[in-house]
Parts: sequence; C-alpha cells; structure tokens
Amino acid sequence: MARGDERRVLLAHGGGGIMMRDLIAEVILRHIGNPTLARLEDAAVLAPQGSRLAFTTDAFVVKPIFFRGGDIGRLAVCGTVNDLAAMGARPLALSLAMVIEEGFRFADLERVLQSVAAAASEACVEVVTGDTKVVERGAADGLFLITAGIGAVPDGVFLSPTEVRPGDAVIASGTLGDHGIAILSERNGLEFETPVTSDVAPLADLAAHIVSAAPGGIHCMRDPTRGGAAAVLNEIASAAAVEIEIVESALPIRREVAAACDMLGFDPLYVPNEGRLIVFCGGEFAEACVARMRGHPLGPDAVLVGRARQGAPGRVVLRTRIGGSRIIAAPYGEQLPRIC
Repeated sequence: MARGDERRVLLAHGGGGIMMRDLIAEVILRHIGNPTLARLEDAAVLAPQGSRLAFTTDAFVVKPIFFRGGDIGRLAVCGTVNDLAAMGARPLALSLAMVIEEGFRFADLERVLQSVAAAASEACVEVVTGDTKVVERGAADGLFLITAGIGAVPDGVFLSPTEVRPGDAVIASGTLGDHGIAILSERNGLEFETPVTSDVAPLADLAAHIVSAAPGGIHCMRDPTRGGAAAVLNEIASAAAVEIEIVESALPIRREVAAACDMLGFDPLYVPNEGRLIVFCGGEFAEACVARMRGHPLGPDAVLVGRARQGAPGRVVLRTRIGGSRIIAAPYGEQLPRIC
C-alpha cells in the first residue's frame, strides 16, 4: 500500500480483520481516543447524571466535505451537541459511526478526525463509542458520518415549542444564512468580494448561558439548520398555536450573505445555519437574554427579531421595511441539498 498522502482506504479496512484493527488503532484512536473509546467494547458504559437525559441522533452527508470554516467532522460534533443544547442539556457523550467510500484518502480521513477531536474538546464532550464501515466506490460519495449524543437536562429546565405563548420574544443568537452560503460557494466555485465562512460551532455553553440568564423564562430554543429560520419559526408557530411576527429590519444578515442570496435567488430566512440559536423567552426577559448572549463569544450579534402573538395559529408573518407584511411559509423541500 502506498505511503504518505497517497494512502487510500480499501474495502479490507472494513472487513473486521487485521487491516481494520490497524485503521482503528493507528488512525481513529490516535486522533479521538480516550479511555472509554479505547476499550473498543460493544457499548460504552456511562454513569447516569441527573434525573433526565436528552438523547439525539443525526447523519451528516455534506458536500463538499471540507468548506470554509469547517468540515464534516466539525459539523457532525457541533450538530449533535447543538441538538442537545437546544433542549437545555449539557452534553455527556457522543457516538460516531463512519461510512467510508473505498479509495478515500487517509490524509483526508485524518483531517476529519482531527476536526472531530478539536470540536469535541471545544464542546467539553468525548466520543465514547462508534463504528467503521467501508463500502464500494460510488456507494458513499467519500465519507458519511452518523452520530448520537446524550446530555443531562438540569432540574427545572423544560424547553419545548408547546411552551411558547403570546407575548414571548423571539431572539436570534447571531447572523442568519452563513453556513448555507458558505457551502454553496464552495460547491459551485463561487467567489464573493468578502468570503462567507460557515458559522458551525458547538452551542452548549451559549445555551447554558441563556438559560441561566432567565431561570424559568426560556420557553424554547432551536438551531435553524435545514430549512433555516423559516422552518424553525413555522414549526414552533404550529406546535404552540400562536402567530409569530418577525421584523425584517431587525434580522441579522451579513451584507455578503444578503448579496449572495439576491444573486442566487434565495431568501436568507430559508438558508441553514450550524452555529445559531432561535430563542423564545418571556417578553420581560428579552433584554436580559440579548445582553447575556452578546457577552458570550458565540453571541455578539444577538438581537430581538420578533414576537409571538395571538392571531392566526401557525402563521409566521414578516413585517417588511416599507411597512407591509408577507407570510413566511414553511419550506416545501430543500433549497440547498447536502448542506449538513
């Protein structure tokens, strides 16, 4: 087998024999190893923490695998951590399964694993179990990652769309649409005067910061991934049977993202993020929540963008800059496939 950067993953690396053992020991454990994972047992045994656990799972098939601001490894860790964070949970442990296409470069696999390790360290969580499969050329488009995560939900924290009520403030933790435009520009070789970087980041610490700012006042949090903010807002409006009004002039959208969306025919509200939260809190807590977010490294651009109100249940309305209004409908399908 070739050495250096030209080494490639072979089908035999997924066959359960010596070559697979060497792949796990020399590549995977070297980058993301820890005492629990290093046992290579059929399951990780964890000590329960707290009375309630949050549990989530996800799959990541982003194309391209490497993009400005991150890669599929960072995306997998952050995406899983953020699903836990949106429930108010502190991440405890992750699993990571890899589906690797035959011929995938070892150098690229190591680069992804380095990102997994760095993102997990940033999120204060470990990958404690996993699996590796190698499939024939053409069956996986390089590399797919499948994750699961568990987290501890503090006593007194219960976040759900059904908790949202009229009068709640709607807060965005930062600029919208960055991740989707970053992926699209990489995929299609588009160049903008100011390059757009993915916002992908682990949000557990920011989420805990928000919850502690208003004990009992935070009703719901969501990370606006596929379908963007529009999908999240419609989901919550329907579940809570409220109408949500969003103010266009308040939306935090980078100038370069807005320009790219204008050029490509996208609405920034439907473009995904991977490092942002949409937060619903009691109106009396809005100012404190925004201030708390802006004091955190991942929330300097946090802003109040709207309110939940009585009206047409399930409807999301945008108040435009010229004083009119339009309906923000739920996305029918995916505008940008393969973004996470």
